[in-house]
Amino acid sequence: MSHAALAANPDTPLWMSVALNERGVKRYPAGKTNPRISEYNDCTQLAGYDDKIAWCSSFMNWCMKQSGIRGTGSALARSWLTWGQSLTEPRFGCVAVLTADDAVDWKGHVGFFLRLDAHNVYLFGGNQLGEVRELAYPLDRILSYRWP
Repeated sequence: MSHAALAANPDTPLWMSVALNERGVKRYPAGKTNPRISEYNDCTQLAGYDDKIAWCSSFMNWCMKQSGIRGTGSALARSWLTWGQSLTEPRFGCVAVLTADDAVDWKGHVGFFLRLDAHNVYLFGGNQLGEVRELAYPLDRILSYRWP
């Protein structure tokens, strides 16, 4: 099913429809700033920052705000570890909190769960290769699945 079809599906959580409609928003080259990413940052303590800072959590907070749901208000991906309720099994659109690829304790990544296979979890989120898109991450990086 295409992302456009998913966004229009009545079973798709509102925040996922909001997120999917942001597909392709990306970081601008040095010397320029994407105003949309600055808008995402305005939902966290990164208000006023440009698109060169890590903005995955800012994107999540922005999507939740557009949906009338309170996010964490924090730009730290791991702030989502205490948000909402923990899920024992992931469900489409839940918040997936991951370790960072360098495994520093306070760092992480956060995105919306799409699906998983034997090796990877597929997330839709912000600041995934510098843009709003789908990306696969190794399953061993998952810390938690969360639901509002």
